[in-house]
Amino acid sequence: MIHIVLVEPEIPMNTGNIARTCACTGAHLHLIKPLGFDISDKAVKRAGLDYWHLVDISVYESMEDLFARRTDIDNFWLATTKAPRAYCEADLTGDCWLFFGKETAGLPEWFRQKHADRCIRLPMKSEARSLNLANSVAVLCYEALRQQGFPGLCGEGEMAQ
Repeated sequence: MIHIVLVEPEIPMNTGNIARTCACTGAHLHLIKPLGFDISDKAVKRAGLDYWHLVDISVYESMEDLFARRTDIDNFWLATTKAPRAYCEADLTGDCWLFFGKETAGLPEWFRQKHADRCIRLPMKSEARSLNLANSVAVLCYEALRQQGFPGLCGEGEMAQ
């Protein structure tokens, strides 16, 4: 199982795109409050997120709440532009937890410092600030799926013969 953790996401469109990635891949989406938007049934329907019912989603009051409720977080990785190593060096097999920070500030510094050996990055040009959050999640989610052999996913389209 792949777990995508968004810490205090701010932009609803990013979270909507990430939710769609989770719906298509079977990844579990975990949201850490505060959220910069409403995810009530009414708001989701109004936004036209017709795939929302396919998303396995959990919401937590804080990082502390997540770690108190989920004692099975062993293989976890922190996506940050400040990381010293590339994501392809990480073992993303088994139950894999991928943490992503809010769009304007990234993951909390205390969390990155505490788990510096678990920080990974997407290589990019030094002049660029970062990829869009939804793109970063998609890249790492599919890398984890690749390492795991794309379990439970359809590997062929309708053109297969």
